[in-house]
Amino acid sequence: MTAVLVWISGASSGIGAALVRTVPYDDVHVIDISRSGGTAGTEHLPADLSDPAGWSVVGPHFHAKLEQFDGEHVVFIHAAAALDPIGFAGEVDHHAYRRTALLNAAAPLVLGDLFLGALDAATFDGTADLIFISSGAAQRPIEGWSLYCAGKAGQDMWVRTAGAEQIRRGNGRRVLAIAPGVVATTMQEQIRSMDERDFPNVERFRRLHRDGELLDPTDSAERIWALIEGDAESGAILDVRDE
Repeated sequence: MTAVLVWISGASSGIGAALVRTVPYDDVHVIDISRSGGTAGTEHLPADLSDPAGWSVVGPHFHAKLEQFDGEHVVFIHAAAALDPIGFAGEVDHHAYRRTALLNAAAPLVLGDLFLGALDAATFDGTADLIFISSGAAQRPIEGWSLYCAGKAGQDMWVRTAGAEQIRRGNGRRVLAIAPGVVATTMQEQIRSMDERDFPNVERFRRLHRDGELLDPTDSAERIWALIEGDAESGAILDVRDE
């Protein structure tokens, strides 16, 4: 019997891949929700989360897995997000903007709702954690990142609201948002390559890289798991740098 069931969206790269590598449970089954998959040690659920058709794949999957699962704990970490297209609103590719808006702003809320709904419908009676990967970009405007800032801010408010709802229900489920810090991923390489006209804050990120201030992905992922294993109340917005 598997004791813990974990879903991680966007597990094929970046912080999602690091979370897979650092899962702290011995008896665990990990499912990678992504387009490409290929993450060692995981089951792959193919889904393009920038397309609403992909969301309709994930919901039934939650239901099926939870109905079969007789372990004690489930976790869903939504890490999938994108920066593209970086640039000022109205000046970038509008088709790409729409796809990223769906991925960053709509997909987290829809998938969170589907996960909680599947828990309600299933016979599973253990504990459950729903985790959104947050960002400091949720707290302040960053020119060139309108999609990213708005998406993360929306996620955080959803977590506060849905998290309070779970407390009221008293059902052993937590909803949390955790910011991983500024992590040394390919996303950071993309940021540093931008022109200042489209991303005026680019020099700050170049300086963080030069000064060795980027967090190692494995270190950040381990801190995220430590916060998940901690006693934070449902609805909390957390940051690994405060851990």
